[in-house]
Amino acid sequence: MHRHYNGLRTAVLLAALSALILAIGQVVGGSTGLTLAVVIALGVNAVSYFKSDGIALRSMRARPVSEVEAPGLYAIVRELSTGARQPMPRLYVSPTSAPNAFATGRNPQHAAVCVTEGIVDLLSPRELRAVIGHELSHVYNRDILISSVAAALASVVMYVAQFAMFLPFGSSDDDDRPNPLVALLGLLLAPVAASLIQLAISRSREFEADASGAALTGDPLALASALRKIEAGANARPLPPEPRLQTTSSLMIANPFGGLSAGRLFSTHPPTEERVRRLEEYAGLR
Repeated sequence: MHRHYNGLRTAVLLAALSALILAIGQVVGGSTGLTLAVVIALGVNAVSYFKSDGIALRSMRARPVSEVEAPGLYAIVRELSTGARQPMPRLYVSPTSAPNAFATGRNPQHAAVCVTEGIVDLLSPRELRAVIGHELSHVYNRDILISSVAAALASVVMYVAQFAMFLPFGSSDDDDRPNPLVALLGLLLAPVAASLIQLAISRSREFEADASGAALTGDPLALASALRKIEAGANARPLPPEPRLQTTSSLMIANPFGGLSAGRLFSTHPPTEERVRRLEEYAGLR
């Protein structure tokens, strides 16, 4: 039931972002600036989509590891990808003690899975397997594509809102134009609304990857246990909120900034207690 709800919620949120673009277009009152903004935003996000794996891996200073270096990690990933009938992704390790993991790549053929040294030291093999299942599910669910579309739509809203701020609103002989004060307020609030919707999509995809990962591994309780440990580890050893890391943080299995995170509305991840509760439901404990 949760999985169907998450899919519907993502679709509704994407539609809401599209509606924001149409609303701003109406405020602007012209198609030229809107079209230009759409082209620019889609171009920027297309580059991000195709280069997302390299950007994320560089931000974490990750290095590729061979099977000789990490036989246990390779065994887990090979087992899960084979079980899902998907190609083996590239494997990377980030030299940081902060416990976390992420997957990136626009499709299974271009996927990469990265774990930090901290998470390998912190989790048991069973818990690490559950985390890898979650990350592979992001790839199999095409979440990188969904996130790129959401980012593109949110960028369009922001570009158009900024462009429209320099345009005059209405005229004495145009009764169809909105009230200037209302239009200005809308343009100021639209980027905030777009960011909140984009973050809500990110949280929804985390719930979906939890469910898909639990189905892939057959072990939802291991993922629940791993999430508790990762949250405690991130609070004890948070990553610095640098711009390069903030860009990658939404890809990680848990918020890497610990106590530095903003409120729930501005978080890229749902609360750990809610994720654990749902996983325990999948396991039949609730």
